[in-house]
Amino acid sequence: MTVAGGSARKPVVIVISGRGSNMRALIEASRASDSTFEVVRVLSDKPGAGGLATARDMGVDAHAVPATGFADRTAYDETLAEAVEQTPPALVVLAGFMRILSSAFVRRYEGRMINIHPSLLPKYTGLHTHRRALAAGDTEHGATVHFVTEELDGGPPVLQAAVPVLAGDDENSLSARVHQAEHKIFPLVVDWFCGGRLAYRDGQAWFDGRLLKAPLQWGELIQ
Repeated sequence: MTVAGGSARKPVVIVISGRGSNMRALIEASRASDSTFEVVRVLSDKPGAGGLATARDMGVDAHAVPATGFADRTAYDETLAEAVEQTPPALVVLAGFMRILSSAFVRRYEGRMINIHPSLLPKYTGLHTHRRALAAGDTEHGATVHFVTEELDGGPPVLQAAVPVLAGDDENSLSARVHQAEHKIFPLVVDWFCGGRLAYRDGQAWFDGRLLKAPLQWGELIQ
């Protein structure tokens, strides 16, 4: 597949664990006439993940790589990498993948693997981010797209979107608002990478040829 102007779209493999709302947003964005990427495969560690059926309904090759029967995390990740490499990607996208990856897998895809995390990193790495933001009385929450490194949720951040925490919010209402923001920023970062605007060099993120000393902010981009 080519973009207007004749350049080839870059292949992207998405890895999920659940219903795949960000995956759907990425596939939809990839179908724009000026998109720089094509989602060529979706993989999940959970055979019952709703996102697999969604991907197939959208015409994307989708398979489960069940995380059972392996001696350790590294052994599973070797099998996952084999599934990824059946359609070798320019970029691996973790879209709600709920497993911690082994060092070997992360090193294999260093600089060409990104994740979205539901907080304004470095706040609230790990799980239950909405609950923690509410418990802390935060007035602002959000999401961050970042490169994946061996440090959990600690790779170089690229783009953040902040959302307000409203009076009366619970985890579900706040999560829904964050998801809306995620669906805007995640496809944009994938498009930047596949279009050559975003790069990973020497353990840091570079955008349009300059070092990102702090993540870009969605609110500033749309002003």
